[in-house]
Amino acid sequence: MLETSHPPVIYIPADDVADVLTASAARTTWCEFKGRASYFSVVADGRRVENAGWTYDEPKPGFEALAGYVAFYPGRVDACFVDGERVRPQPGDFYGGWITSKVVGPFKGDPGTTGW
Repeated sequence: MLETSHPPVIYIPADDVADVLTASAARTTWCEFKGRASYFSVVADGRRVENAGWTYDEPKPGFEALAGYVAFYPGRVDACFVDGERVRPQPGDFYGGWITSKVVGPFKGDPGTTGW
């Protein structure tokens, strides 16, 4: 998904990664466009990463296609790749964009970008 001033966020079918996902402790956020996001932890190789990603269980109208998909913060997992290229995480603690050599900013999350 591509949003204004953000690099793309990659959503993956939840069934493809269900064996590493666990519910997180009641963390939710609200997006004025997509609705309520629920967060989850990832457990793999004996490690647990809290709030490693999110999902929209009941997305708002216009975003129904997100139901059943999950997104990961690339900076909170060991690595994410797009077409063999390792992704750089979007700057900032809140944003989950995936940056590759083909994605050019500036992006929200960089210093001085909180006002736009």
